[in-house]
Amino acid sequence: MTTGHRTGIWLIGARGSVATTTVAGCAALVTGLHPPTGMATETPDLADTGLPPLATLVFGGHDTTDCPLPKRAEQLTTAGVLPYGLADAVTAELEAADREIRPGGPLPGDTRTDEQLVTTFTTDLTDFRERIGLDRVVVVNVASTEPASGGVGLPPSTLYAAAALRAGCPYVNFTPSTGLRHPALAAPLAACGLPHAGRDGKTGQTLLRAVLAPMFLQRALTVRAWSGSNLLGGGDGAALADPAAAAAKNAGKERVLTDTLGTTVEGQVHIDDVPALGEWKTAWDHIAFDGFLGTRMILQTLWQGCDSALAAPSSWTSPASPPEHTRGASPAPSTTSPSTSRTPKAPHPPPSRPSTPASSPSPEPCAPHPQGTNSDPDHQHQPQHPRDRHHRHHPHARLGGTPPRLGPGLRPRRRPGRRGHRGDPPRTRHTLGDRRLPLPVRGGHGPQRLGGPR
Repeated sequence: MTTGHRTGIWLIGARGSVATTTVAGCAALVTGLHPPTGMATETPDLADTGLPPLATLVFGGHDTTDCPLPKRAEQLTTAGVLPYGLADAVTAELEAADREIRPGGPLPGDTRTDEQLVTTFTTDLTDFRERIGLDRVVVVNVASTEPASGGVGLPPSTLYAAAALRAGCPYVNFTPSTGLRHPALAAPLAACGLPHAGRDGKTGQTLLRAVLAPMFLQRALTVRAWSGSNLLGGGDGAALADPAAAAAKNAGKERVLTDTLGTTVEGQVHIDDVPALGEWKTAWDHIAFDGFLGTRMILQTLWQGCDSALAAPSSWTSPASPPEHTRGASPAPSTTSPSTSRTPKAPHPPPSRPSTPASSPSPEPCAPHPQGTNSDPDHQHQPQHPRDRHHRHHPHARLGGTPPRLGPGLRPRRRPGRRGHRGDPPRTRHTLGDRRLPLPVRGGHGPQRLGGPR
């Protein structure tokens, strides 16, 4: 690519969890705050494919919600999705992207026709490209899965896809929603010649199915049944609580097996909204298959992860735009991406940590972040150890699960003094970050008080 070329990434559902993680994550990589873990396009195999450098990406989008991206990033930090301190470090990039988000639709009580909505969305796209001086804009649908189309008029995902075609923008559908696959768009899609891709990003349970099904086929193992369960919270969980939306999601999971195995196997997937899980999900699969001489066997898988962290690095690095750029060129400073002019910081390993149309509804309102209410000057603006953040915000810790093991963030320090009764442990204190935690003492003496007699 030549110096000065920039690419716009227009996110449908731009204030959802996946989109917020995408914007914050890109800024973190550009400034050197985190390594590109989980980004296939940053591996050596794809280094010379002509994708635009991350520093040349400019973000915008459509959404039906109005929660600002910085505030959404704070919520994701509380949920354990974003590393502690990242939202503050990339506030300028989040604010720049938030200024480029336009109202989506149809909104509740919206009386605009499909044609009026498509015209509005097309105007938003062309204005974004021409006002900023972008070479191209790629539209990526990362909104929550919508129910299967069955009413009068076009589904919202198809309205956005139609606007992308009219504006001359490549289109990627990262969801199982209809999008470009609606019959009404068949003719314009064939005539436009634009790059387009996607029918679900497959980053969790569906990813496992897409990987394991070919294994059974290649090893000539007969799959008799494939059942599963999916527990999740956050915006996706709230959206999939709608039985019609859940059915559309499950259709995509079943399609993977049918297309790969060549037959429809027995079994279903049950999706349950569990708000207490927040942005995390647990997926279980039970696979019954026959082996040599008809020996019956079972494979079970358990997937526990964070949807946003799994989906974000894949949703905006797809090579949907023509490979006119070269990766080795120097990026030009972006007027809407302040991160390109910042002095990069030394990268360090990330902490261990486990999306209505055009929006990824959040169960939490835009409330002040609890970190902003800390009045202790000793706690202000101090970096927190990743393991400390994991312990405080990981949902399993909140639900009474096992806390992190002792490591760099939990440092045992022995204090001098008498040991007390035989069998008692030494008088020890543990620190979590800069806080001291009393440990219970065996032998019926109750919690040990720090700095005083038992």
